[in-house]
Amino acid sequence: MEQLKCTTINCQHNLKNHCNAGIIAIDDKGVCDSRIKRAGGALEQTFAELEAGDDFLSDAPNVVRCSAECVYNVEGRCKASSILVCDSMLRTRCATRIKPKK
Repeated sequence: MEQLKCTTINCQHNLKNHCNAGIIAIDDKGVCDSRIKRAGGALEQTFAELEAGDDFLSDAPNVVRCSAECVYNVEGRCKASSILVCDSMLRTRCATRIKPKK
């Protein structure tokens, strides 16, 4: 995985749009199962981002486990060169997901 950008507002793993989770899990509907809400909510995330220097940001995880029906899903792993994960109306979803044509 070359790049994973996450714009989720309230996630323990998100720091300045970088995901620090070791493994990302996307379910069969494209929902990010790895998301963990911060105990202090979005306000705590804002403070964490203000305190974090750019040198603490890690690269994207090497493994994105995916169960979604998607053109990038190869044997349960995402093979896209970059992924965008963002909040939707009810859930945090993979915005890169492309359903295969039938």
